[in-house]
Amino acid sequence: MIKDTFPAVERAMSVPRWRSLLFVPAHVSRFVETAHERGADGVILDLEDSVPQDQKGEARKQLPECVAKVARNGASVLVRVNRGLRALAADLDAAVMAGVHALVLPKTDSADWVSEIANAVSELERERDLPLGRIRFLAQIETPGALHRLAAIASAHPRMVAMALGPEDFGAAVGGAPEFDLLLTPNLSVLFAARAAGLLPLGFIGSIGEFSDTDKLREAAAHARRLGFAGALAIHPTQVAIFNEVFSPSADELEWARRVVAAENDAATRGISAFSLNGKMIDPPVVRRAHEILALASNN
Repeated sequence: MIKDTFPAVERAMSVPRWRSLLFVPAHVSRFVETAHERGADGVILDLEDSVPQDQKGEARKQLPECVAKVARNGASVLVRVNRGLRALAADLDAAVMAGVHALVLPKTDSADWVSEIANAVSELERERDLPLGRIRFLAQIETPGALHRLAAIASAHPRMVAMALGPEDFGAAVGGAPEFDLLLTPNLSVLFAARAAGLLPLGFIGSIGEFSDTDKLREAAAHARRLGFAGALAIHPTQVAIFNEVFSPSADELEWARRVVAAENDAATRGISAFSLNGKMIDPPVVRRAHEILALASNN
């Protein structure tokens, strides 16, 4: 199959800063009405699991109005589509529109599947006079078979921008509970594949459904950030503020990063690339982390 060729400007689109992505059932008007007030970096209008089968058609009809409402405070707008071919075709027809920044692809298990959807989206963009390639993809990894194809999935198409493990579905697929021991290895696999391809790795090691114990959630998110994750998906507004806080640099981190960059500049004038700061050796990888922390702060 011939893959789309995108203009250089579309291929070079920057990776978004998504600390928190809040799921909102597209058919529940009271959730849609208040979604823009929750502070999430992005809102995922869900057409999949949270929408009953007999209400999916109505949810698709309401999508243009929903997109406009959840974007009122500048959040990215994503739409989670269904996996089945007939439902997916109807979802794409409804979701490919101005104002939608990305599609969330559930149960992604192969690069070919990503490419097929990308080609369909491109056809719709051309028909509708939309910028080619502007709608990105967030792939949810929810089956054990997909773990063997993560590198191919991550690099399947220029539309790919993020990957996340679906802990509940993954646990069900392997016949286990979505607990730490089961989820650590697949989450790390998604993290490594996403980073290798230049994508955003999203998630934390635990069940997305646990939101009432905020201390436990904050620690799980902080652990995920230490591992290298950039943000997480939320199913409840309570989770949003925690993710925004944890996946942002702290005051101490910012101060450390500024000191490192200042020392780097001083070292450069002396022609050295490795130097000591407060009794610790600072070399190029550490300097790179300092610059990344400052960049994250400037994007918040």
